[in-house]
Amino acid sequence: MVELRTYVFLDSLQLQMASYLSTVSRGFLPVGGQACCIVEIAPGIEINKLTDVALKATHVTPGMQIVERAYGMLEVHSDSQGDVRMAGQSVLNAIDQTEENRLKPRVLTSQLIKNVEDHHAQLINRTRFGNMVLRGDTLYILEVEPAGYAYFAANEAEKAARINIVEVIGFGKFGRVYIAGEEAEILEAKNIVEKRLSEITGREDKY
Repeated sequence: MVELRTYVFLDSLQLQMASYLSTVSRGFLPVGGQACCIVEIAPGIEINKLTDVALKATHVTPGMQIVERAYGMLEVHSDSQGDVRMAGQSVLNAIDQTEENRLKPRVLTSQLIKNVEDHHAQLINRTRFGNMVLRGDTLYILEVEPAGYAYFAANEAEKAARINIVEVIGFGKFGRVYIAGEEAEILEAKNIVEKRLSEITGREDKY
């Protein structure tokens, strides 16, 4: 049986978030304003069949397909919210699940680092795929489980405040988000992200 871990619909990819996805995607690159759906399942190998289902159901394009032994993740996007919703529903139907069968996100880490020091910023900048952390920035680090909700969190942060998306990892055991900017903006983003994640319904898990 396929376990539904993450299922989330993003009505409008923000400009930074779309650009970030484009730096890490191996499929068709999304652009700002498009809708997207992110599905994460276990076992990972089954994501191949679900990609086929989603693409044959309607006019969406795949940006990311991650196949790990434990978990698989699919991101599809389109200019049409209706097409994206239909693709997501087709995936749910194929595994005989509903949106409520997804796991409710659990925040493992939510921390602020104020007035980031120069060398700390450079360590992060060497491995990031998004914007850079600058000396004096406030850095927000979020760790969430299941991992797929990291993309949702980063997109909501960009909607809420003037921040820079530094890194988003939305597959594997845990998802991680790094955002940076002025302290007041980062605090606003942190509060909104935690609120939006808490509003996502789903089943509780022992983790």
